[in-house]
Amino acid sequence: MARNKSTQLTDGEQSIMEVLWREGEASVRDITNALSVEKQTAYTTVQTLCKILAEKGYADFRKKGKAFIYIPKITQKEARQSALTTMMNKFFGGSPKVLAQHLMQETDIELEDLEALQKQIDESKD
Repeated sequence: MARNKSTQLTDGEQSIMEVLWREGEASVRDITNALSVEKQTAYTTVQTLCKILAEKGYADFRKKGKAFIYIPKITQKEARQSALTTMMNKFFGGSPKVLAQHLMQETDIELEDLEALQKQIDESKD
């Protein structure tokens, strides 16, 4: 049985989107060079992942000479929201409350972070 294609970003796609969000637009060569700073990355791998990003609707492209220039179609904030909603629905029954409780119980969240969150909650009530 064939597996459904995911609309969520894989780790490799996420890395490419990070470059696109930072740069605004980039060629496959530029993306490959940026990713290769941390870990050697093949041009053909980046090229394939960029095509997949375009198919998924995360990026668009235009041709400039022989190069393809990729541009993000969604913001980082939109991608985060989509990923968070998917995770919350999949693992926490769609409940932000259950997700927040899990984060407080299962992570080493600092007191300062909790205080900052409480301040945001208090301010949103006004």
